[in-house]
Amino acid sequence: MNQIRVTQISADEMATLVNREEHEFADMQQRHFKARAKMSLENDELRASFLGASNFLVGKRKAMFPDEDELAALRDRGEAVRQHTLNQLPDLLEKLENNLTANGIVVHWAETADEACHLIHKILDTNNAKTVVKGKSMVTEEIELNHYLEARGIECLESDMGEYLVQLAKETPSHIIMPAIHKNKQQIARLMHSRAETSDGKGVPYSEDVDDLIGNARAILRDKFMTADAGISGVNMAVANSGTLCLVENEGNGRMTTTAPKLHIAVTGIEKVVEDFSQVPDVVKLLTRSATGQKITTYFNMISGPKKPEEKDGPEQVHLVLVDNGRSRIFNHETLKPTLQCIRCGACMNHCPVYARIGGHAYGSTYPGPIGQVVTPQIGGIDKHGDMLTACSLNGACGEACPVRIPLPKLIRELRAEAVSKDVNYVKPDSVRQVFNAVEGRGTKRTLMESLIWKGWAMAHDTPLLYRLMTGVMTRGRKLLPKKLAPWTNTRSMPQAAAKSLHQLAKERGLADQPERDATSNNGESS
Repeated sequence: MNQIRVTQISADEMATLVNREEHEFADMQQRHFKARAKMSLENDELRASFLGASNFLVGKRKAMFPDEDELAALRDRGEAVRQHTLNQLPDLLEKLENNLTANGIVVHWAETADEACHLIHKILDTNNAKTVVKGKSMVTEEIELNHYLEARGIECLESDMGEYLVQLAKETPSHIIMPAIHKNKQQIARLMHSRAETSDGKGVPYSEDVDDLIGNARAILRDKFMTADAGISGVNMAVANSGTLCLVENEGNGRMTTTAPKLHIAVTGIEKVVEDFSQVPDVVKLLTRSATGQKITTYFNMISGPKKPEEKDGPEQVHLVLVDNGRSRIFNHETLKPTLQCIRCGACMNHCPVYARIGGHAYGSTYPGPIGQVVTPQIGGIDKHGDMLTACSLNGACGEACPVRIPLPKLIRELRAEAVSKDVNYVKPDSVRQVFNAVEGRGTKRTLMESLIWKGWAMAHDTPLLYRLMTGVMTRGRKLLPKKLAPWTNTRSMPQAAAKSLHQLAKERGLADQPERDATSNNGESS
């Protein structure tokens, strides 16, 4: 083991710093999106962590795809697999349930987050399970399973290193692949020394050495694996034809979670199904190379049922909870349906200039970055999460990076249009089932002032006389126009009106005006 580094501050001072970070995080999460973004931008340490990590991951991904043609072909195949799943989703889910059941896996369906948590708690309660180790699972973060179980007296310990650290810090993941990406090694060293305890109640020595930090966490977690009553994991893909649950990971915690305890509960969204094993390799190639810049992860787990009598290890019971939580509504939306193509690789976040600057916690949701901007308002409602749609410059980098070609910029524009739609559709949580296709909270971001401005703008450009009057006033009175138009001009120069309009310049060069459009001959083309 490497020599332990000695810090210059005392244990009490370290604990104070860790507690302060916890309070700052809690305070941040209570604020509005714009306030959270501002707080992140003013935190130089946080910005350095995100920018460095994003550049590192972008570089690793690029090194995995040196041949552009090969990458394009692989993306085509990955997109085809995901679209095939969505086209056949109801049939594939039915086939998956039948084959899982035949393999001895108990399948449960949950329409909402609360229903999923209730189902999982019921399984644990039936088996008198009081301690749980969890593998990495974003869908359990989405349904806030840890809080639900802890409120009912069940200890729930995260076993993925990043998830373990954010749980220790009483924070939430800031990235779907690297949950603790926002912390540097000094912060992690202080956190481990201040809050981590070994099974015999002893504290962890202070060290900034990465190997020491990982080794200390593994020693603590290994004891938990051996004594836990149940293991809960996510699922990367569920193969319908064979009834197999696939799980990729690097730390071995996924394998321990799914094999050491007697009870294993897998949790996944209903969109994670594929029809056949032949479709798995292309998706895995795209997933691991896009997520962490690896050709393949250290472990690829395939779970096809509980332990058989002749086998020496494995769980005695395996359950799968299929979570809807708004996915059926997304599935039935003609434009937003590609949202469900996502394979949760995080590449869109790593390539997003906004995410690289404000980080994951500023979004205030389980899923940050471009995919979060698309998923979260659809699951949680535009009325609650619509402001995060403004955190996009529409530069298109996320769409270019997405390995399965989700048109993220198009989906963000569609959701922005839904947010200011004329048709207000606020759906209360207890009436979600009544409205299947509409995005919850549609039209709730529409304001009277913005609506009047755009109506006036459209009228001016649709009425030649009004348009000439407007341009005439702007060109002749351009020196009287305001020099600042906050907040737009806080970071940009104010555009100045030209001395002459385009029509005037064309007329001076002898170009004839286009004949005015006869309103009665409008055949529906856009003006």
